[in-house]
Amino acid sequence: MRRPDDWHVHLRDGAMLAAVVNHTARQFARAIVMPNLAPPVTTVAAARAYRARIEAAVDTALGFTPLMICYLTDHSDPDEIERGFAEGVFTACKLYPAHATTNSAHGVSDIGAISAVLARMERIGMPLLLHGEVTDPTIDIFDREAVFIERVYARIQADFPGLRSVFEHITTVEAVAFVENSGPLVAATITPHHLRINRNAMFDGGIRPHAYCLPVAKRERHRLALRRAAVSGSPKFFLGTDSAPHIIAAKESACGCAGIFNAPFAIESYAATFEEEGAIDRLEGFAAEHGPRFYGLPLNEERIVLERDPIDVPTTIDVGAAGAVVPFHAGERLQWRYAGIASSD
Repeated sequence: MRRPDDWHVHLRDGAMLAAVVNHTARQFARAIVMPNLAPPVTTVAAARAYRARIEAAVDTALGFTPLMICYLTDHSDPDEIERGFAEGVFTACKLYPAHATTNSAHGVSDIGAISAVLARMERIGMPLLLHGEVTDPTIDIFDREAVFIERVYARIQADFPGLRSVFEHITTVEAVAFVENSGPLVAATITPHHLRINRNAMFDGGIRPHAYCLPVAKRERHRLALRRAAVSGSPKFFLGTDSAPHIIAAKESACGCAGIFNAPFAIESYAATFEEEGAIDRLEGFAAEHGPRFYGLPLNEERIVLERDPIDVPTTIDVGAAGAVVPFHAGERLQWRYAGIASSD
């Protein structure tokens, strides 16, 4: 199949970046790299510097291109954002509601504070990527995505109808319906883990911190809706792993970090889901065609090989001096194996 891209990944920084980046790069030709570092990537200079660190850490033989994102704050400068987009540094901007997830304390506290930024992005055709959860403490955590649609996304859509946007890592029936019923300027990414687990996974025989992510997995009816959307063939849905590594000590603690590290076996996980749904022939569109077409980028010419050959996922993956991380599907046997980039001979 055509080599896929990952339209939502967390590569971290420093030693963790060096340890995890090639898990993404060996499968995916390009990746939207999330900017929620500490401090976040809010300027053109910071994005250039982060891109350079990624390029220094990745195996150049893998032919991987990181796509950089601007982290929006209440004080983001429309001119800086437009300059970064014009110079090919910023691919898009990311809206994190303040305190919604990892390293989001600097995120947007009021959508009205960035109206000038959104107007500029609408004018220049720059995509907005949204972490779709409200952070109102009176709203149940399992309802935060649906309420975000009502309170925030619908308002953005009404005020900026020409703004291209991606509803990131959707998890609910409501999000699927919102994307399907919106025009061609609205799309969504779907993770491998939200296709495979529901909220029971976090409580299977005890607290399971390695199944905890944000947004959290929801009820089974939501998981099934995501699977139907992913395999539907609709160009509005495409691959975004939201792979987010944390060392074991950070996950297995009194206040464990949110995030699932799925990069090492991402395409195999998606393949399992598509085969189970009788739609393996639609995996290529979801993984390698819908995303670049939405972003206005060329399709990858390279091909990868997936073999129907079982592979055992290790229980942990070493990340150097920091320790180890637990990958998604740890200890499981997957029926598809990524065999690398196809020979051009």
